[in-house]
Amino acid sequence: MDGASMASNLRTVEDVFRDFRGRRAGLLKALTSEVEEFYRQCDPEKENLCLYGFPDESWEVNLPAEEVPPELPEPALGINFARDGMHRKDWLSLVAVHSDAWLISVAYYFGARFDKNERKQLFSFINDLPTVFDVVTGRKLIKEKTNANDNSTKAYSSVKPRGNEGPTRNSKAFPSVEEDDDDYSAEDDDDEEHSETACGSCGESYASDEFWICCDVCERWFHGKCVKITPARAEHIKQYKCPSCSNKRVRA
Repeated sequence: MDGASMASNLRTVEDVFRDFRGRRAGLLKALTSEVEEFYRQCDPEKENLCLYGFPDESWEVNLPAEEVPPELPEPALGINFARDGMHRKDWLSLVAVHSDAWLISVAYYFGARFDKNERKQLFSFINDLPTVFDVVTGRKLIKEKTNANDNSTKAYSSVKPRGNEGPTRNSKAFPSVEEDDDDYSAEDDDDEEHSETACGSCGESYASDEFWICCDVCERWFHGKCVKITPARAEHIKQYKCPSCSNKRVRA
């Protein structure tokens, strides 16, 4: 059944949420109870692969759809490439984050014709479930009371601290940096205008003791280990393309 036919059959918020819940269950199987088989299928030597979840709670690792544009929003492309370049737990967490984003995009593709209240209801249903990332990582959210000026409202935040500030874009790759006490201080670093930068592969924040490289096409930064590029190899690359940009099809 193609995307248009499915959308016409999912007429209510409950229909779309049922589809969401089935796909989510399939993805959770792949990333938890059937993770060994999922890990095996994501061979980095194969072409760029995607993880699909289906309404019947099944899952599949396969090549992306050939249709342009695709019938449904597509999952993250090339999840297999980073498998051996990351810790297993970190890689599964990354796939889980992308899976959550895909589930939301499919749900709102089907709900594109919903009115404001229906969209709000759909989000409420979805938000009542733990995310795939929550389940895969076992993340526990803690309630934090906001300031008294915030009318005693409460916010949720993860216990993981934010990373260091990100790199500038005046070089393609930057290796680990040793501190020079004569030239720099903590105050000097704080004065520099750096925006927080996250790795385009694993999502972790920039750290000065790691080698990073920037894609010349999409201008995202990546850990060298995530894209399998060493400092020595980077010296000989005139124009670096990340796995995602390298595998984009040329559209007519």
